Amino acid sequence: MNRRPTLLAALTLTVAATLTLSACGGDSPDDEVAGADSAAATATEKSGSPSASEEAAAGRPKIELPSDVKLSFTPDESEDAVKNAILKDNAELVRALDAAIVAQNARLPALEFYTEGEGAVAAQKWVKAFVDAGWTVTGDTRYFDRQVTVSAKNTASLSYCADESKAFSKVIKTGEIKGTEVTKESYVAYGVQVEKNDEGVWELMNISSTRGADKCQP
Repeated sequence: MNRRPTLLAALTLTVAATLTLSACGGDSPDDEVAGADSAAATATEKSGSPSASEEAAAGRPKIELPSDVKLSFTPDESEDAVKNAILKDNAELVRALDAAIVAQNARLPALEFYTEGEGAVAAQKWVKAFVDAGWTVTGDTRYFDRQVTVSAKNTASLSYCADESKAFSKVIKTGEIKGTEVTKESYVAYGVQVEKNDEGVWELMNISSTRGADKCQP
């Protein structure tokens, strides 16, 4: 399995999430995290994405990734306005997580913008594990079968899969790529809980993952 950061749930009480790094053999920065387990929006109003004025009001940050880090999302939008906004903000959260690792900054403003409470704390710990290890990310990650369930006006959940077969972790100082062979463990199922804040941003509150999930296999 290629070495790629994965979000793994370690839930406590009703809203808590610990984001950890995955490992499928060999060393991994998650060994340095206490208690860790192994393991934008531009569309029309018709398509349901936020309008330009809504985007400006929320002050959504522009997230840029290096050319060697590529992320794709399927579907990337929905005809339902609420679900479309959730899909867009979830994709930006994922981009922000990788951007924070690339920047080696666990308090990257873009990451803090899309996280709240325990979700924010967990995201920072996850990024800090990469920083402490001197690792970054590279390669292509495909997020697919993204499904949204709206449970209330300001709360919702998402489920989706990640294909990490072409994604890797990289040692910053040496450029060494960390990876082993691709197996079923290269595919991850995610479950995410989000809440909409007063600015209309759907923030991460909770996340769980299952590496090697059957439903995500090619």
